[in-house]
Amino acid sequence: MKGEYQDLVDEISALLDAPATLENRDFRLIAFGAHDSDGDGGELVLDPVRTRSILTRQSTAAVRSWFEGFGIARATGPVRIPAAPDAGVLTGRICLPVRYRGVVQGYVWLLDQDPGPAPEALAAAMEAAQRIGVLLAEEARAGADLSREFLAVLTAARGWQADMAVAALRVALGPGADGLHAAVCVAPWVGEAPAQVPGAAAVCVVPGQDTADPGRLAVLVRLRTADALAPALTAVGRLLPRTAGTALAGGAGGAAGKGGTGAAAGTGAASGAGAADGKAAAGVTAGVTAGLSEPVRALSQLPAAWAQATAAARAASAQPRLGPVARWSGIGPYRMLATLAARPDDDPATGALLGPAHRELARTAEVFLDCAGQAGRAAAALGIHRQTLYYRLGRVEQLTGLDLDEGEDRLLLHMALKAARLHA
Repeated sequence: MKGEYQDLVDEISALLDAPATLENRDFRLIAFGAHDSDGDGGELVLDPVRTRSILTRQSTAAVRSWFEGFGIARATGPVRIPAAPDAGVLTGRICLPVRYRGVVQGYVWLLDQDPGPAPEALAAAMEAAQRIGVLLAEEARAGADLSREFLAVLTAARGWQADMAVAALRVALGPGADGLHAAVCVAPWVGEAPAQVPGAAAVCVVPGQDTADPGRLAVLVRLRTADALAPALTAVGRLLPRTAGTALAGGAGGAAGKGGTGAAAGTGAASGAGAADGKAAAGVTAGVTAGLSEPVRALSQLPAAWAQATAAARAASAQPRLGPVARWSGIGPYRMLATLAARPDDDPATGALLGPAHRELARTAEVFLDCAGQAGRAAAALGIHRQTLYYRLGRVEQLTGLDLDEGEDRLLLHMALKAARLHA
């Protein structure tokens, strides 16, 4: 296939009477045409950016930023770009976007000349660029694991970048792009993504926000129907240690059963975990949990699905009874708490209670509120006398200034205690 690229680049060079360079959409060199002398003194005149691209097989970040600023990723026809000496671009360019089904696959570059190529020559060159787009798309489908396209959809900024990322993933997924999908989050995840996950359409690692924030493994799973979450659960089961995968059969499998697929989902997950022969999958660390989103139809909804899966994984980590795998629809108040940006220990009322010095009081208050304020149930759950419960609740009111006979004060404290689990 490399020879086909070179033939097409040579064809464009001949059509426009200028040396052409082909790069993929990441600005990595694929092929380039021969550069003749300038025709006057016979000396060889090379643009430094083109020279560097040929020698190192890629362009610098400054050059890429300059070119992308002219909208080449969205353009459907030739784009003329002026010189930019500060970025090392000493000569203007003509960019021919290489597209396939509306998705940019790469770029053909030519040094701009005066006068420029005739319109009919440019039209013929664009036709050759379209043939390059077909080849690049076929190569991507044949050899890509889709991790780049999937990660781009999950992390792209809103607007045209997100639209382009979704379009690229749609092309890479092929005919199955318009079906139902679910997102799975496995966290924490250290290291590379597994080479493949049975039942998964795409897998990638989403890096953390900083060095203290571990990455998360993202899995895109195709679904046959909205209730058929068995493939997603199977994918999760193959990624977790045996103990977690076994628990999945009774835990998340049961939760999925509310949607009509409990038995199948539980069986799929257990068999997936069993395939690991009792060993944790590569990248899995202690305390790993997983979350499943609700099914989505449009690929543009994947970022929202990923947010659901991430929140469910956090909830499973915060509340052991939800884990080791939690489904977004089954995490109750954590669906709302996961969207809150503020840390609960910043609240002027609840912050004092959430410090390490008052863990026992915080646990007492949480159990009391979990029991709907029923003192007898709470005391039994804590294994303490009812008078001890009342004493501790009085201390909670003193620390926070809240009145636990007031509904809004109870709501604030309950939310703060649950949110503290997500931030732990």
